[in-house]
Amino acid sequence: MLFRRGIEIKNRTQLGYMRQAALVVNQIHEAVWQTAKAGVTPREIDEISAQIIADNNAKSNFLGYYDYPATICISVNDTVVHGIPDSIPFEVGDLVSFDCGCYLEKDGKQWHGDSAFSVIIGEEPAPKPAPSISAHSYPTSSKKEQLLEITRRSTWAGVAAMARPRARVNDIGAAIEDEVDAFAETSGWTAGIVEEFTGHGIGTAMHQPPDVFNFRAAGRSAAIKPGMVLCVEPILTCGSNQVTTLADGWTVKTIDHSLACHWEAQVAVLEEGICVLNQPDCGEDALAPFGVKPVRI
Repeated sequence: MLFRRGIEIKNRTQLGYMRQAALVVNQIHEAVWQTAKAGVTPREIDEISAQIIADNNAKSNFLGYYDYPATICISVNDTVVHGIPDSIPFEVGDLVSFDCGCYLEKDGKQWHGDSAFSVIIGEEPAPKPAPSISAHSYPTSSKKEQLLEITRRSTWAGVAAMARPRARVNDIGAAIEDEVDAFAETSGWTAGIVEEFTGHGIGTAMHQPPDVFNFRAAGRSAAIKPGMVLCVEPILTCGSNQVTTLADGWTVKTIDHSLACHWEAQVAVLEEGICVLNQPDCGEDALAPFGVKPVRI
């Protein structure tokens, strides 16, 4: 294993291990899609997550991380990140983000998976969004639906930026901010980009260099090279991008109590292109509107 500027570089076998871990996280996502509805509690969802992790001989990389008390983070409405699963049932109309992770042990090392998505809670489980996202086509029925869609689309815009020739890490944040700006021109309102939390490198630890900003940042960042794995994860709001952390030391909320939304993709870089590790199709459908065809591991 090599390091460049403190960034862990994986070989193809190691990227395969990470693919396995990321697909366990995808299993959690699938179970959440099928379960999350009005009346279900975050704690029940967390128990499902724990069972899937155990069934796959994996381990939670969230549970016990700086004493975090659950296997996933479930953030409801104005909670930005790190919501601790509790026994308060979801209600119709809640905007909920599910941030999930686990690791597998291979060749004496931990190989981590980490990704997130959001849904609007209904009486029945929410349908999964159409895989492909047409350019700047956003729902008009509510600002909440628009926030959900721009968060999802800006994530994929950031992922697509990784496939550009001679791409650098800061190109990801620039692409996310460009997508948010384009959305503002279409919708008439501007989503807030939370700047306190970033994407990150991932590999033998859940959080590694480099930081992956969700906005245009000055300075020369690291070049995107084969063997890198990055988590691209914008967090957007319907109002202020300022946040505050509650007394539990984990739960982060918008300071004006506006809605927040979180999406995250785990992306590997290979000689031939990029691969979205947490997607069974490696991101092919979601990246098609951006003209990017991912490779498979």
